[in-house]
Amino acid sequence: MRGAPVTSARARRPTMNNHPEPPTHLSASAVEWWCAVMRDYTLEPHHLRLLQAACEAWDRMGQARDALAAHGGLTFTDERGTIRAHPAVAMERDARVAFARLVRELDLDAGAPSEAPRPPALTSNRREKHAN
Repeated sequence: MRGAPVTSARARRPTMNNHPEPPTHLSASAVEWWCAVMRDYTLEPHHLRLLQAACEAWDRMGQARDALAAHGGLTFTDERGTIRAHPAVAMERDARVAFARLVRELDLDAGAPSEAPRPPALTSNRREKHAN
């Protein structure tokens, strides 16, 4: 249609100075986060793949949450009358875990070191083997 505004994914993405653009398949919130990470952190080329995976995990988590909302609950009743967890519950959980691990791997979750000393390590509760 002539004169219609361009609404492609590429057109709505923010431009970044000397930073790789986010992948075009990411949601608006993932693109926003990508841009913030690129602005605030120095990443090596191999980190960009981890950042992309984290953004994709974030999007997958949202898709699973939307599927649960559309379905109307966390469970469904199968053909035998058994109540089962909706498959999107596991998808959301797995994406959440993946996102948290990728953020940790990228070291984006590290804050300032704590002033308080760490508590002592717990000793093992295993019994020592005695030589007979």
